[in-house]
Amino acid sequence: METYRGTNKLITGIVFGVITFWLFAQAMVNIVPAVQSDLGVSLGTLNIAISLTSLFSGMFIVGAGGLADKVGRKKITYIGLVLSIIGSLMLVLAQGAALLIIGRIIQGLSAACIMPATIALMKEYFEGAERQRALSYWSIGSWGGSGVCSFAGGAIATYMGWRWIFIFSIIFALLGMWLIKDTPESKANSKGAFKFDVKGLGILVVTMLALNLFITRGADWGWTSTFTLICLAITIVGIIAFVKVEKNNAIALIDFSLFKNKPYAGATYSNFLLNAVAGTLVVANTYVQVARGFTAFQSGMLSIGYLVAVLAMIRVGEKILQKSGAKSPMVWGTVITTVGVAMMGLTFLPGFAYTVAVFIGFALFGLGLGIYATPSTDTSVSNAPSDKVGAAAGVYKMASSLGGAFGVAISAAVYAGIAAVGSTEIAATSGIIVNVIFGVLALISIVFMVPKNAGKEQQAVLTKKAS
Repeated sequence: METYRGTNKLITGIVFGVITFWLFAQAMVNIVPAVQSDLGVSLGTLNIAISLTSLFSGMFIVGAGGLADKVGRKKITYIGLVLSIIGSLMLVLAQGAALLIIGRIIQGLSAACIMPATIALMKEYFEGAERQRALSYWSIGSWGGSGVCSFAGGAIATYMGWRWIFIFSIIFALLGMWLIKDTPESKANSKGAFKFDVKGLGILVVTMLALNLFITRGADWGWTSTFTLICLAITIVGIIAFVKVEKNNAIALIDFSLFKNKPYAGATYSNFLLNAVAGTLVVANTYVQVARGFTAFQSGMLSIGYLVAVLAMIRVGEKILQKSGAKSPMVWGTVITTVGVAMMGLTFLPGFAYTVAVFIGFALFGLGLGIYATPSTDTSVSNAPSDKVGAAAGVYKMASSLGGAFGVAISAAVYAGIAAVGSTEIAATSGIIVNVIFGVLALISIVFMVPKNAGKEQQAVLTKKAS
């Protein structure tokens, strides 16, 4: 196993596995009206279903990452792909809210397994520039996959029916399993039996569910209603209890010592906030379909610039990382993304002008994320201890998932709340402003936490080892 080196076949299999997540996560935000009409569910129920995948992924991803280190990263990847197939099949068969909700939860658990385990496989079987190249392709599957699936999802929903999105997700999962089948198992060296932080996980699940209900249902229940206040109280008490339990627990779900490393912390915080910007996609796609009369395919076409830009710039971000370190591309990527998001909030513009603004906004969104993706991922992975790569990757991807979940939930809640009593234009602009704030906060976390030489020192060490 020591002599095995990663291959393009392994990279392709991992990318296909990661794309399954985006097929059921990203495509879903582009087909809200079609799914709502077909299943006869409320917009509130559908918004909950959309955010549940990222929420459950975020809650279980750290545990899955730690489990991958102990029992095998390839094995956990396989389990994730099987769960992806099951969850997608439930959505194919859904006739109402029940299978939709259950399927989305299972898809979240699938992503929790796939994301950290595949990052750990990348670090295990690739080194130096080859690892950065592999992570670039992982980012193409992750960040680029969001663009591919947004565009493809709209086209599939319009011309084949939205359920076909999840049939394609099953096909990609099966292809991923076949492509990685010859990869040797990888796990961390450990002593003693594997122990899991059940108490910490339990507190986290209850806390995150309460917070999600507070955000998504607060407006419907009333912000001062008993249910809303109970959810808020559970959230506050849960966060305090979780931090206290984890810091005093020898077997912790989240190893807070990882955040003592400032580059890792900066990459993780900014990753959370830039994934929260995903709320832009729900607001923009829903607004142009509801208020501007676009079809799912036409709204997907608006994001074609995002797709092209993010795919083109991910390898560019890798090259900038190798030349100038991680901080510069992370900063500029975040600035460009935030500007792109802000352009989508210009809803006062007339028809054609707004269409052009949204198209350019999506292109800048993808351009920025493409530049940011590999430097951020490499910063998190390269600063993780070798025996905690899966756990560290789990925390990093937990930031992605929870950021996406709460970004979507908050943006959708703002949009729906204002649209219910006022104009859709003001609602859309307000929802977009929330995401601009996320982008600004991401920039601040990078500026103050990621040092100028991040990435350079690691590259120098690897070059010295190679020589």
